[in-house]
Amino acid sequence: MKLIVGLGNPGAKYAGTRHNIGFDVIEELAERFGSPLTEAKHKGVYTTVRKGTEKAILLKPLTYMNLSGESIGEVMRYYNIEVEDVVVIYDDLDLPVGRIRLRQKGSAGGHNGIKSTIAHLGTQNFNRIRIGIDRPNVPMNIADYVLGKFTIDEQKNMKEVISKSADAVEAWLERPFLEVMNEYNIQP
Repeated sequence: MKLIVGLGNPGAKYAGTRHNIGFDVIEELAERFGSPLTEAKHKGVYTTVRKGTEKAILLKPLTYMNLSGESIGEVMRYYNIEVEDVVVIYDDLDLPVGRIRLRQKGSAGGHNGIKSTIAHLGTQNFNRIRIGIDRPNVPMNIADYVLGKFTIDEQKNMKEVISKSADAVEAWLERPFLEVMNEYNIQP
């Protein structure tokens, strides 16, 4: 069994914000599989889907971003999921808007949701899909920026990025992550 986690904050107030792009990818996947997130346990909402012979959980932690690892750790322990069978999808200030980057390990890079995930998994070595949100082009508080909405132009681009990120997840359900990483990291 695999675990696909999208990071974000619960509630309508945060919907459509830069920080919730991980949630958006999970919603896209749930829609593709025709499987709404109806299970509410382990400090999150989730559903179980199947692609071929692979079974996977789509999870949105409801702990708020900074405590995301609590939910991820609980689901992993409950379902006995190994760390190599996890992928975490989240926003990244260090990538241009719309760029995706798959990695098998790395530091938190200042992202509190990833700091929490590393703390609860006890390792930095887990698969991730980082989605670029860029840094603000004017001086402003980073928290305000990541909790802000995408511009109209960015929204058009992000629909494509959400779809491409979901494609990468689906590919991972059929092929090794390294192979998927090599394919999806080649971008214009």
